[in-house]
Amino acid sequence: MITEDILIQEFRRIVNLYYPKLGKLLDNCYVKVITCHWGRPPKRLQYIGIYCSQEMMSDVQAYQDVLRDIAENMGWTQVVFLNAQRLLRDPLSKLKQADPRLWLELHLLAA
Repeated sequence: MITEDILIQEFRRIVNLYYPKLGKLLDNCYVKVITCHWGRPPKRLQYIGIYCSQEMMSDVQAYQDVLRDIAENMGWTQVVFLNAQRLLRDPLSKLKQADPRLWLELHLLAA
């Protein structure tokens, strides 16, 4: 079975191959496969989450259409852009308990 890490590596490889400038921007972001279940009966949906700092957000979102095309060609539903600084400042966030590794990675991005 293909793991999410291998899928992310392949996604980054494709981006670096065809859009090297975008690949350099994604090096400063945390890219993750997010899985959710929706509908009745529950249907498994996967999409890409790109966590980046406030300063990088506008640069990465300029390539929104390109990223969505790549994601759709790889079988993912969507690409979502998330502000790492906002997520870390949220007082109700349970991210630290739920995924400590992601929480630490976001601190590195926000710094």
